[in-house]
Amino acid sequence: MTQPPVPYDFLPPVDSFSVISDSVRDGEALSLDQVSGIFGAGGQDISPHLAWTGAPVQAGSFAVTCFDPDAPTGSGFWHWVVYDIPQNVTELAAGAGTAEGTALPTGAKQLKNDAGLFGYLGAAPPPGHGPHRYIFAVHALSVTELPIDQNTSPAVCGFNMFGNTLARALITPTYEQP
Repeated sequence: MTQPPVPYDFLPPVDSFSVISDSVRDGEALSLDQVSGIFGAGGQDISPHLAWTGAPVQAGSFAVTCFDPDAPTGSGFWHWVVYDIPQNVTELAAGAGTAEGTALPTGAKQLKNDAGLFGYLGAAPPPGHGPHRYIFAVHALSVTELPIDQNTSPAVCGFNMFGNTLARALITPTYEQP
């Protein structure tokens, strides 16, 4: 199966910076902590730790997203969207993506994922569908707040980030079910 390109390749190029994690590694399989229990894949739906450095000093805020471009939907699957993360925040703790969002930094907000739930939804690709990529992206934005609310879809959030993204950092673990 040929994997589609990274969706951000279709957007205008922006600078990059660094993102690391104590929970996930680029190109390596997710642990069961980051796999879905809600969708029956035997995991825990715990959002990973993410820390970033080298973002542009003029960033007004950050957004963090998790997207599976390999989902058999024709449009991928959004697992997590956090936006309006204050510009002085450079890390999200593991487990910050609960439905209530109480562990997020003050001012940060979450949108519903493609399952219609607030918070992080772990990986749950169809059994036998092969490896899926989970693109965790930290977007450095030129604005302090995006003009959206909790009823906005992840795609519309992405549209509002378009033109306001100064730089982006990616870490892409994988997961598959036999």
